[in-house]
Amino acid sequence: MYNFIDVEASGFGAGSYPIEVGLAMTGGQMHCTLIRPEDEWLHWNKEAESLHGISRDILLVNGKSALKVAMLLNEWLDGATVYTDAWGNDSCWLALLYEAANIQQRFKVDSVASLISQEQMAKWHPTKNHIIQEMNLQRHRASTDALILQTTLERVHHEVVV
Repeated sequence: MYNFIDVEASGFGAGSYPIEVGLAMTGGQMHCTLIRPEDEWLHWNKEAESLHGISRDILLVNGKSALKVAMLLNEWLDGATVYTDAWGNDSCWLALLYEAANIQQRFKVDSVASLISQEQMAKWHPTKNHIIQEMNLQRHRASTDALILQTTLERVHHEVVV
């Protein structure tokens, strides 16, 4: 098993920022936390909100500071590698989080593509879609999406090995 991370954001592109981060850990633990926007983080995309269902008001009331979230991630992942299926986006949003927190990220983020073969990559999306239906989980929440990714990798690895 591998650690997986998913980051939900205020939208895509310039000005977007992380609003929720979730982990599915190798030991079966799951972590998820909302991130309170920094004062200068103003970008908000209503379409993104309709996907993840998290309003900016919820973040302002219930979100943790960038520093608190960065410290928690460092504690949970200290020295580990964590995988994502959206490396370009997630690594940028995490970099923004750590910049706002003004502390160093103490874990590595890598793409799930580094863990699978071309044959497995061809099976990734159909397997992931099957798992989403099978598990009947709410999508576009960070810890749920991280668990879906972790389960998809396990299944794709198992299908090819068997």
